[in-house]
Amino acid sequence: MTNRFEKVVSLSEALTHFRDGMTLLAGGFGGVGNPPTLIQGILDKGVRDLTLISNDTAFPHIGIGKLVTEKRVKKVIASHIGSNPNAGAQMTAGELEVEFCPQGILAERVRAGGVGLGGILSDVGIGTIAEKGKQKIVLDGKEYLLETPLTAEVAIVHAKKADRFGNLVFDTSARNFNPLVAMAGDITIVEADEIVEVGMIDPEEIVTPGVFVNFIVQSEGVNWQWAWEK
Repeated sequence: MTNRFEKVVSLSEALTHFRDGMTLLAGGFGGVGNPPTLIQGILDKGVRDLTLISNDTAFPHIGIGKLVTEKRVKKVIASHIGSNPNAGAQMTAGELEVEFCPQGILAERVRAGGVGLGGILSDVGIGTIAEKGKQKIVLDGKEYLLETPLTAEVAIVHAKKADRFGNLVFDTSARNFNPLVAMAGDITIVEADEIVEVGMIDPEEIVTPGVFVNFIVQSEGVNWQWAWEK
């Protein structure tokens, strides 16, 4: 009998959940914490017209930057795109829609989506072009912008270690947006460097509990060269 809590699947099975035109949440910061095997699988499958929600667009040939470089993304919601000149060029040419969001607000919007909040209130951007199209709310005499929650059809996460029930440990700074992203996908797919049996992770080490995780795939390792390795 198959254990209903078993979440480890093949890459090919995980890729059945990706389709053209979908919304994709990706953990990572400048490529660090982006899941390389899942990203390569998306490229190989030919998925396109993605709406990508992530902290940034990485670098041209690193992490989710590859999806932008290959023009698989139609819209980005991110805090910045400056490290990927291809994103800037596509935005200028009208080929890529970009919605900018301050980094802290972006993180909170993803968290709000993950925990089911209707949004968050922030005074960042009041009186600037950033307030365009946003609802204003007055609370205790102070004006705020309503920042709406962010979710996605699929969230992709890179973990250092996962057990077969989906409990996750992250590698130092690769923790970044990954725990928030893991909560906010209708389906969350984790790429893990190491998959261990249940009980082999100290409960005190677990950052993301398995309740947020739907599927786990074995990582094939980073398939790009980092800027500092050149």
